[in-house]
Amino acid sequence: MSEYDIIVVGSGPAGSAAATTAAKAGYSVAVVDKAVFPRNKLCGGLFTGRSQKAMRRIFGQEVTQDLFVTTDHMRLLSKGRVLADIPGAPPVHLTMRRDFDAMLHGEAIKAGAIPYLGHPISELGENALTLRDGTQLAFKVLIGADGVSSFVAKTLFGRSFNPDTIGFALEIETPRTPAKDNAVEIDLDAASWGYGWSFPKHKSVTVGVGGINARNANMKANMTAYVRQTDSDEELRFKGQYLPFGDYRKKPGRGNILLAGDAAGLVDPVTGEGIALAMESGSYAAEAAIKALQNKRPQTAYVHYSKLVKPIQRSIDQAKIWRMIMFPKATKGYFRKALERGSSMQAKYLDLLAGEAEYADLRGALLRRIPNLGWRFIKHRLGFKGPA
Repeated sequence: MSEYDIIVVGSGPAGSAAATTAAKAGYSVAVVDKAVFPRNKLCGGLFTGRSQKAMRRIFGQEVTQDLFVTTDHMRLLSKGRVLADIPGAPPVHLTMRRDFDAMLHGEAIKAGAIPYLGHPISELGENALTLRDGTQLAFKVLIGADGVSSFVAKTLFGRSFNPDTIGFALEIETPRTPAKDNAVEIDLDAASWGYGWSFPKHKSVTVGVGGINARNANMKANMTAYVRQTDSDEELRFKGQYLPFGDYRKKPGRGNILLAGDAAGLVDPVTGEGIALAMESGSYAAEAAIKALQNKRPQTAYVHYSKLVKPIQRSIDQAKIWRMIMFPKATKGYFRKALERGSSMQAKYLDLLAGEAEYADLRGALLRRIPNLGWRFIKHRLGFKGPA
């Protein structure tokens, strides 16, 4: 049985960040993934300024033209009706996860992590795991970064996610036509308590819809309508994936086993931002593991991690408050009108999408709107049809 200080399960952004951080610190690290890289990954590939900062800090990498399309053109819609067409918005970057994740995985291997690829975990114990091919690996600390359907999370807690609150997304990669511009399109009403997206890449456009699964009885119908709306290839087969969408684990780990990224439910419920939170939480998990190992107390890893990951969880809680403005019937009209008339709400939403603002920065703007929003909610509950 091979023994490692730290084993990371999953080599997406969270896992590669954890493996790179720990290996650079001089610890023996194994990274386990059921796939072989490069591999396909369902994701819009929105890469914000927050993601850029995290990638620079953890991997020492910058946004490059070979992996990213950069645009400052945003288009916000409601069931195809343009609310706002905004050139000169805060820039965002778009990437194909197949290539991006392969790059990050390569950085982890260059840092010294030992890869075990192509075989899923079949058994996980307190200090060892077994792969389906029979390989056995021992660890002092384990970091589960194996996605929303995490084997590690299921082993710890009995299930990998809560089916009542989980999100779900469908997506296609449609060919990019010469007539298609470089705008990022977001349709706030393509799904209930979710949205549709059309993200340009170098050779294609990623088109998808996602929202809270329990509120979308027929997500395929939503996707079919959105594919037609965006003039995408209707012959392409939809690919589906569950999405945490803000439903994070209050306790992402136990003892010497930690959860990061989607496995911990760390996805922004407003912007859908997941890549930055994955890289950040992966590096925090590695830092917590390192501190526990330095103290020769690997079982205290979660104690350290729970403190480091708290700001991410707090940000998601704040995002949930903003979600209560964007999606409920009582208030969503107010939010869309604010976007359409180019108010400060529009600027703040664009800053959030670009990763140039945090929810704590918007607290004052929310407090100023609470009286008006409260009155709208009361009128909606009472069925009052008078003027706003």
